[in-house]
Amino acid sequence: MTDAVMTGEWAGVLEAPRLHALCAYAEKLTRNPGACGEDALAPLRALGLSDRALHDLVAVVAYFNFVNRIASGLAVELEPTEPTRER
Repeated sequence: MTDAVMTGEWAGVLEAPRLHALCAYAEKLTRNPGACGEDALAPLRALGLSDRALHDLVAVVAYFNFVNRIASGLAVELEPTEPTRER
């Protein structure tokens, strides 16, 4: 997953239905939070996610968005945590 995020090559990574649904919801919550009502959670519930798992998903996505927006708003330049990779 880390390699896919860093390189942008997602082939094969999101083929698992559960992972695909988690990533799709995270993107929706990030880009269009107003569209994340109960209907948006239905596909995740259908894959067996519990209320606790849904809570954890939303909390993690919201936290990352919160921290990133603070960093962006303050023009914080983060130090790289991964070595630069050749593409």
